Amino acid sequence: MRASFPLGRVAGVRVGLHWSALGIFWIIALGLASGSLPHMYPGRPWVAYWAVGLGAAAVFLASLLAHELAHAVVARRNEVDVDEIVLWLLGGMARIRTEAPSPAAELRIAGAGPLVSLVLGGLFALAAWALDASAGGGLVVEALIWLAAINILLALFNTVPAAPLDGGRLLRAFLWWRGGDPYRASMQATAAGRVFGWLLVAGGLLMFARGDVFGGLWFVMIGWFLIAAATAEGGQAQLRALLAGLPVRQVMTPDPVTVAPGLTIAEFLADARYRYRHSAYPVTGDDGTPLGLLTLRGAGGVPEGRRPHVTVAEAMLPLTHVTVVDAGTALTELTPQLAPGAEHRTLVTDQGRLIGIVSASDVGRVVSWLTTTTPRRRNSG
Repeated sequence: MRASFPLGRVAGVRVGLHWSALGIFWIIALGLASGSLPHMYPGRPWVAYWAVGLGAAAVFLASLLAHELAHAVVARRNEVDVDEIVLWLLGGMARIRTEAPSPAAELRIAGAGPLVSLVLGGLFALAAWALDASAGGGLVVEALIWLAAINILLALFNTVPAAPLDGGRLLRAFLWWRGGDPYRASMQATAAGRVFGWLLVAGGLLMFARGDVFGGLWFVMIGWFLIAAATAEGGQAQLRALLAGLPVRQVMTPDPVTVAPGLTIAEFLADARYRYRHSAYPVTGDDGTPLGLLTLRGAGGVPEGRRPHVTVAEAMLPLTHVTVVDAGTALTELTPQLAPGAEHRTLVTDQGRLIGIVSASDVGRVVSWLTTTTPRRRNSG
């Protein structure tokens, strides 16, 4: 899942907002402003209800960000690369590029998020108590109580031993430590995630049958997400096991066709060297250093009248938006970032010079070859 709205960097990690996070923001704000707050404290101005409701929703998103940042910071301290954090409808997601080096590191990384949520819940509860003791009950106190409860619930829910929840990572760490096999531990944790997801779906359907439509829908949606995410995580574990030991050099398309940054878009589209061949081209300097990536969509998006005047350098994706790796990088570090689409190509360098390009289809061909020629690994347990 990729961010719809980049928010910048926090503690050196890219942070973004998926459009669905706006949904949970408005659900919380609406629920507080038109539900629990008027019920608990009737007769207040509607502006006050909405101000507190919107503020609580914003603080809740910040709490989710703190939860994910805890994972990211501890991961980096344990030499695990983190690409970005995305906040979305059902919480947050820290996209980790590399595997934890040991069960102990996995335990520390997985446990950091729930611990921060638990601490935040305690701090909100303490703030609610202090404000109530000094100024009496009110809308802000009610919002603080809600924030305390939701953060504690978030911490407890995330410790359920089922992938992709943090508890699934804790279970994986324990199984990895006990059995010594990270692949088998991953498959067992994802199996637990699917079971837990189906239990939530079943519980949601039961709530439907008893007339609780909203609660039932919420349980079914969360359960379905867990099933899908656990299945995807299991697929990633199988992929990592299959591609273990392969460097990017062995998978890339070598010596890709490149584009000069000073070429105009009109010249690029008219040049027979580029026509009908690829959907993305690396842009390089005279010394072979990569400068960016020009996609056919990006070139075609330039208005026709401006194409003779707009250069490739102006229309390309800058290097800050393109993944660049060394030829010796393990392919397993790259696969989480690959996705269909020209803009997701990865540029491969050797001593700073471009020597290849990798797309999702390149990896797909390797996976097809390996699955056909490699004996299937049995997942016992």
